Amino acid sequence: MKSSANTVVNAGSEAVTPSSEVARFDETQPLQLDAGVELAPFQIAYCTYGTLNADKSNAILICHALTGDQYCASTHPVTGKPGWWEVLIGPGKPIDTDRYFVICSNVIGGCLGTTGPASPNPATGQPFALDLSVVTIRDMVRAQAMLVDRFGIDQLFSVIGGSMGGMQVLQWASSYPERVFTAVPIATGARHTSQNIAFHEVGRQAIIADPDWRQGRYLEKGTRPSKGLAVARMAAHVTYLSEAALHRKFGRNLQDRDVPSFGFDADFQIESYLRHQGMSFVDRFDANSYLYMTRAMDYFDLAADHDGQLAEAFRGTRTRFCLVSFTSDWLFPTGENRAIVHALNATGASVSFVEIETDKGHDAFLLDEPEMYATISGFLMSAAKARGLAR
Repeated sequence: MKSSANTVVNAGSEAVTPSSEVARFDETQPLQLDAGVELAPFQIAYCTYGTLNADKSNAILICHALTGDQYCASTHPVTGKPGWWEVLIGPGKPIDTDRYFVICSNVIGGCLGTTGPASPNPATGQPFALDLSVVTIRDMVRAQAMLVDRFGIDQLFSVIGGSMGGMQVLQWASSYPERVFTAVPIATGARHTSQNIAFHEVGRQAIIADPDWRQGRYLEKGTRPSKGLAVARMAAHVTYLSEAALHRKFGRNLQDRDVPSFGFDADFQIESYLRHQGMSFVDRFDANSYLYMTRAMDYFDLAADHDGQLAEAFRGTRTRFCLVSFTSDWLFPTGENRAIVHALNATGASVSFVEIETDKGHDAFLLDEPEMYATISGFLMSAAKARGLAR
């Protein structure tokens, strides 16, 4: 059932007809949204890796981050690049596809095959644009639960994800505790802080201020707010790195010149790097989806759903937790992760916590971090023995 995509295609076509598998839900199976409306029909695009065992006890759900997608361990159809977590997922790797059946779906509101603002509105035949109801992390998880139901899986062996993916992991553990045997939230928080909301608002305003945004109707008008989306990506990308990593990689080095230009070209290597990050991003991501995804993260506050008591979100849980944070992550600092650990401890939950020393910043969860690999591998192996999955 493994999905593969070896031909680079247009990002717009992926929004409607993705290269991956697609689960479609008709009007009789609506998705209940927190906004108080039903979404129907809708579809979920997903990839799978490995084989589901006979009793369906070896399934792992991978939850992607803000700008991720379902292609976690296979070639991306738009960019042609390897999957964003191929270092972690595959035969013999920490998430061993010789042992586990891995599912990764594009979230509701996304732009690579799951229903989102670029998808056609059945009522008009035109892209939803801003007519799609705002979605939440809980909405994303409800949709994932409906997808998991399609496989006949009663309980997931594990739910794993970093950043926005980690938010989904926490929501899964809170909303469906009986369906999650283990949970691995990485570099995340139980809420989005005011600082994080502020950075997201800068990005959204960059998109909205682009004259080619056309009040969100740019696809109908044949335009794209590429400049605004690129700036949004540039601003966000700075938050994914650490000052130490930026200095180590770029310092104050000039880009292809020996002296400053005394103008506003990309004099410094860091400027050139950010511009490249911005412009390459617009080729694979939809601007309106960026608005929807960032707003979903902003709204996330697990304690608020339980009268401000985070521990109540996990009361009585039997899920085994492993949390991972990074010392140089200032977007979701260790303190945010520790707050989750303290809440779990207050409920008597089974929880382990690892803070990894690194200067790679928030993006460390996507990079080569041997300690993270060892942590996840060891945690899953121990849980597999308890579940009777170990060979």
